[in-house]
Amino acid sequence: MNHLALSDEILLNIEKPARYIGNEVNMVVKDPAKVDIRAVFCFPDVYEIGMSHLGMQILTHMFNQREDVYCERVFSPWPDLHKIMKERQIPLFALETQDPIRDFDWLLITIQYEMCYPNILQILDLGQIPLKSRDRDESDPIVIGGGPCTYNPEPLADFFDIFYIGEGETVYDALLDLYKEHKNSGAYSRKDFLREASRIPGIYVPSLYEVNYHEDGTIASFLPLYEDVPQTIQRQVVEDMSDVVYPNKPLVPFLQITQDRVTLEIQRGCIRGCRFCQAGMIYRPLRERSLDYLMEKAKNMLESTGQEEISLSSLSSSDYSHLEELLDCLIEECNSRHVNISLPSLRIDNFSLDVMSKVQDVKKSSLTFAPEAGSQRLRDVINKGLTEEDILTGAGLAFEGGWQKVKLYFMLGQPTETVEDMRAIAELAEKIARRYYEIPKEQRNGKCQITVSTSFFVPKPFTPFQWSPIYTKEDFLDRAHIVNEAVKSQKNRKSIRYNWHEADVTLIEGILARGDRRLCDALIRVYEKGGIFAAWSDYYDDGMWQEAFAETGLDTDFYTVRERTKDEIFPWDFIDAGVTKQFLLREWERAQAEEVTPNCRQKCAGCGAMKYKGGVCYENTH
Repeated sequence: MNHLALSDEILLNIEKPARYIGNEVNMVVKDPAKVDIRAVFCFPDVYEIGMSHLGMQILTHMFNQREDVYCERVFSPWPDLHKIMKERQIPLFALETQDPIRDFDWLLITIQYEMCYPNILQILDLGQIPLKSRDRDESDPIVIGGGPCTYNPEPLADFFDIFYIGEGETVYDALLDLYKEHKNSGAYSRKDFLREASRIPGIYVPSLYEVNYHEDGTIASFLPLYEDVPQTIQRQVVEDMSDVVYPNKPLVPFLQITQDRVTLEIQRGCIRGCRFCQAGMIYRPLRERSLDYLMEKAKNMLESTGQEEISLSSLSSSDYSHLEELLDCLIEECNSRHVNISLPSLRIDNFSLDVMSKVQDVKKSSLTFAPEAGSQRLRDVINKGLTEEDILTGAGLAFEGGWQKVKLYFMLGQPTETVEDMRAIAELAEKIARRYYEIPKEQRNGKCQITVSTSFFVPKPFTPFQWSPIYTKEDFLDRAHIVNEAVKSQKNRKSIRYNWHEADVTLIEGILARGDRRLCDALIRVYEKGGIFAAWSDYYDDGMWQEAFAETGLDTDFYTVRERTKDEIFPWDFIDAGVTKQFLLREWERAQAEEVTPNCRQKCAGCGAMKYKGGVCYENTH
């Protein structure tokens, strides 16, 4: 094992030192002197969160398959170690070799959630890398951002050299080859590499674009500085999910992580078209992995890790067309290994008692459903595609299958929401509880436990609701209180527990989700005030954010409560994400008319994703 970057004295005085020592089971070991490119993959949150991220496992595996590349890992140090590293000027280091990340060629940062933005600055600062790309020279790593938040990269534009728009399995090889060519030329120029990289499809170099604004603060133009730099960035997509890299030997951490299990991604994308859901739009079209591919990967991962649980990952697992066959195969494999099968993202309308009982044979667990809205009217507005009958029938099947714990997820503050819609959340929970108690007492599995959780709605880029305003903090809390009082008034209230998300965090998320590059200096102020780990309620401080916005002269209402006009240029409009703006606008208008759009398997809605030549768009073509 390599010499550790942290002394024993430091490791013995911080929480969970295993976060920082590497050397886990299945860790890739290479000689850094024998590769052309050293990359370090960063998840800007604590180790336990980052190590649960499937994308990191896929991309580090893909990079390390190349003999000329060594890809290591780095995560955000917890506040106790952050303080020590700042005081003692210890440079942030990669886990595998324990070398400072400033000495690497590439720093790849996955951006999964807006509230992690200050942690990106923490990584750069502790890594002793200039925060702004314009201040870096040839000795600094190329800083590359990827992940769902790059579908509006502008609030982070000053901090990244490159944003990778799309799925990581597609054009990284081309980017690596180009970098290797420049690096080995003997006259490496950061500027020349970035200029040439910008011509690779899916690669966005923010320093090569100029933004101009109207007097009212909206965008007047967003254009490249040079003719050979593309005006539109094309999202990159894997068309065949059964002909692509996937880790056979996932890392096995030394400490408990958030999702301590083998993860099997069964498909990517979604057919449903929920109008609030960014993932359902930006990962179109739905593409399934073959049964043979999945079983081979499942066996390899279980053998190489010894994990006791396997999770089937997708946006809507019930829509996988070979789900029952897959479960039959997995149950046989998992029973012999005493492995639990986890089935998240199941739709209550597509649930089968047969499937549930098969999973129950391995291990019984609570079920999670997401109706998203209590009333049928609002479910039609958001295009959830669920009726109350679907929900109650599905819940009944679950209860008859032996489950008594159900988690229900809803959103408050969605477009056109009324008081009746809010109260309908409690009323739906009551109807589900009542359905449980219709089962004969001797057949019940204890008391019914229904947990109702509401988050507050944030309109995200590339969704039909991107034109919608966000409510104020006071409005959000008023809505939560209405639901809370309605829950307390239900007959089966003792079976129903209600909790809701923080409203102030939602507002910040909304600002960052739809902001522009004028937010960059405010983010630096947040970081300087100590605003790291803002995604953690114990560390979130709303005062820091409000001070930072005030000090940099930002009008937060501009990004939140203001409704957008149909012809406004959005900060993310330079990205072609597959779904067209015309389709999104059409869906926005259908939402206001309370019209449902059929899912992709029922009828093509003409969203634009057919251009990718794969997946559900071509299931019924010959």
